[in-house]
Amino acid sequence: MSEQTLWAGAVMCVGFVLVLFVGSIVLPGLERLGYKQPNGRRKPYKLSGMTLFFMAHIAVGVGTFAAGWSLAPVVERFWGLFAAANVVAFVVSAALFVSGRRPGRLKAPAGEGTRLPRWLKDLWFGAELNPTFFGVDVKMFMYHPSLIGANLIVVGFAYAQYERHGFITPQMWCFVAFWFGYLFTHYVKEEFMLSTWDVISENFGLMLVWGDLVYVPFFYSLPGWWLVDQVQPFSTIEWFSLSAFYLVSLWVFREANWQKEAYKQDKRAHIWGKPAEAVGGRLLVSGWWGLGRKINYTGEIGVYLAFALTTGFDSFIPYLLPLSLVILLVQRAARDDKKCRNKYGALWREYCERVRFRMLPFVY
Repeated sequence: MSEQTLWAGAVMCVGFVLVLFVGSIVLPGLERLGYKQPNGRRKPYKLSGMTLFFMAHIAVGVGTFAAGWSLAPVVERFWGLFAAANVVAFVVSAALFVSGRRPGRLKAPAGEGTRLPRWLKDLWFGAELNPTFFGVDVKMFMYHPSLIGANLIVVGFAYAQYERHGFITPQMWCFVAFWFGYLFTHYVKEEFMLSTWDVISENFGLMLVWGDLVYVPFFYSLPGWWLVDQVQPFSTIEWFSLSAFYLVSLWVFREANWQKEAYKQDKRAHIWGKPAEAVGGRLLVSGWWGLGRKINYTGEIGVYLAFALTTGFDSFIPYLLPLSLVILLVQRAARDDKKCRNKYGALWREYCERVRFRMLPFVY
């Protein structure tokens, strides 16, 4: 890799993150209060994700049609960007480590049970729960370069295919559209993220920073490498069937999460046209949650499987993306079951009798 490639990647990566960060400060967003922190307080958030998401698309559209911009260089300089993202992740993590170890910083227990030195735990798991810089919650902000960055890499593959071959295949259009739908449904209910484990209970260190800046944008866009030079188009029945599978998976994934969030916010909420029902008034069994205890994980795996299926079956490598999620989420579902069994006791056993399956009805 040439020095010029590394330098170009560094400029693109750092510039992109800085533009999004400034946008988080100056652009409008929804004002929301987070859930209670360990000190009992609720932190205020400005959720500007949807604004940043659409501004990124507007900038790409205007730049393309008015100034002849292309996102193909994102693919051409992929490895330079990858190297730069790793450097940025380590620099940000080091800054968070130094800042988070100062007196009075709020933190959650991290890495308990591990035999790592305290400083290494603080570096890897994080030394502070919800670090803030210039009024921006850094943990929530990092989702933007992560997800929007992945989306721009995906679109970059479409630009590269058009420039190389003069057309864009139906499967590439599916890949781009699937990512747009995934992000739009994420940002339209961005406040849901405030109730997630990462935001409520995880300190912010190298583990999450590297995941946001490197793992998600560069690994989740993996199918693009197989699509960019795949010139044999999918048939109508192939892309139509794949799109239907994706939409069902996305529906299960998003609506299951939204149903749980709606019940957390209002115990009188209606789900699928009926008042929400919960075992012991605590464990939701309405809607998708009456079919599986972790049915949202099933939908999420389906979404990433749809990403991989856009490449066909010429290589197993794009399927490493959904496979990694299967390994992660099946393990997490088992851990969650154990944790809830300890937390709820007899109530959890009653709930499991009502909702017998974890992720896949009648199978698992």
